[in-house]
Amino acid sequence: MIGLTGGIGAGKTTVATRLAELGATVIDCDALGRLVVEPDGSAYPALVDRFGVEVLLPDGRLDRAALASRVFDDPVALADLNAITHPAIDVEIADRIAAAATQAVVLDMAVLVESDLGRGLYGEVLVVEAPLEVRLNRLTTERGMTEAEARSRITSQATDCQRRAVADHVIVNDGSIDELTAAVDRYWRSADLG
Repeated sequence: MIGLTGGIGAGKTTVATRLAELGATVIDCDALGRLVVEPDGSAYPALVDRFGVEVLLPDGRLDRAALASRVFDDPVALADLNAITHPAIDVEIADRIAAAATQAVVLDMAVLVESDLGRGLYGEVLVVEAPLEVRLNRLTTERGMTEAEARSRITSQATDCQRRAVADHVIVNDGSIDELTAAVDRYWRSADLG
């Protein structure tokens, strides 16, 4: 069981994709976070109870932008959101681990350092990182963010130092896709996951 994390623009998703190609079962914790807040999701009633219908779209689905604006600069609101969603996500993670058909299971989670999601489930942590300028370039050219938006997103997450403090392995993604793929393959072989 591997906890995979990395800051926005570092290449975590590319690493997760490659690990899946190599045979791992990858559990996308961000996707599970979206699932539990759907109208039929287990966290939806408590979410609406806490934040009100103001965070809903006309069709009843969550208005992510409205919710983000409520919690982004409010630590209490963010803690409430996490207290509602994280237990529901943990249930979904456990269900997917139980159904995994492979030896290697990867919990792909951007907030591994910042949260207790999946804590105790993963035996090691794999961190993907890239230099700040590389991340800024990726976010502005590939995702269409302004530099200010990209910097704001980066600074709202854990730092590279915080991620390295919990890492068992670090892959630095400052080169080409081929170089990143080769680094993931080396990790896969060294961890004897195949």
